[in-house]
Amino acid sequence: MKIRSKAPLRIGLAGGGTDVSPFCDIHGGCVLNATINMFAYCSLEETVNGQVEFISKDIDVTFSDKLSANYTIDGVLTLHKAVYNRIVAQFNNGEALPLKVTTWTDVPMGSGLGTSSTIVVAIISAYREYLNLPLGEYDVAQLAYDIERIDCNLSGGKQDQYAATFGGVNFIEFSDSNKVIVNPLRIKQSTLYELESRMVLYYTGLSRESAKIIDDQVKAVSSTSSSSSLDAMFALKSAALKMKEALLKSDIESIIELVRESWIAKIATSSSITNPRINDIISRFESCGVQALKLSGAGGGGFMLLFIEPEDRFDIEKSVSDLDGKFFRFQFKNEGECSWKI
Repeated sequence: MKIRSKAPLRIGLAGGGTDVSPFCDIHGGCVLNATINMFAYCSLEETVNGQVEFISKDIDVTFSDKLSANYTIDGVLTLHKAVYNRIVAQFNNGEALPLKVTTWTDVPMGSGLGTSSTIVVAIISAYREYLNLPLGEYDVAQLAYDIERIDCNLSGGKQDQYAATFGGVNFIEFSDSNKVIVNPLRIKQSTLYELESRMVLYYTGLSRESAKIIDDQVKAVSSTSSSSSLDAMFALKSAALKMKEALLKSDIESIIELVRESWIAKIATSSSITNPRINDIISRFESCGVQALKLSGAGGGGFMLLFIEPEDRFDIEKSVSDLDGKFFRFQFKNEGECSWKI
């Protein structure tokens, strides 16, 4: 028997960063994001030699060892090991599982589309199918968050795990004591089609410094005095609330304006969000007619989300063809994680 699973990646439209502790614990955070037709995948099967084998096709790394109920989190396929350790301890009475777990994604790692968290959700989904675990959507998302942020001690927020698990266009609220409320938005199909025609992803090919960015945001919230970075965080939260209303009203122009405002606020949260190379790319896009843009995820590199006039798409792509990046077109995806037996 083999188990397959997949979970969708997401684009952040507004509020990104307000889902990171301690801001969301103290002030409450809210994020508006949408899943797209790009995925993280997992394949799980029992091994014939009784060993454990973890494989990441994206980075071409394999870990194999004799059967154990716990593997050291040492930087080699950290996520695969951490999910295995938690599943065995929490759901299999501490009994080791002789399994081969293979993962891959549709985009490069560190893309800013929630790739790492989505991989964790996909792996958990496969284990849930294999062991027939009674885990609902909130359970899967919270478990993925705990594994990443607690077991692996990786910096980051909370939105990615919930987006990948639930799927769709969601307004997600975060407060203290790890309380999360996912509010699915019923957006007109014509509005989604128009947004798809106006939005394009551009992979910058640049490495990201998300940990430094998140640390800067944490320091801003932890500061005893008011700071411009903290003010920017409140501006991001406000933009998410306005974006929700604009989406529900199909107000495309307001959505584009809010993306502009959010990008200005985002830059103010950390000096690491942009760099000279990113600024050069932004200048090129602005000079050839891009209406609004933002770096996806924490920033520092990865994917850039562009808003354009559909008629200008090919001209814009042609005008920056000398750059090293790559354009990706996408569609919104309403379904969240899923798994199946073969």
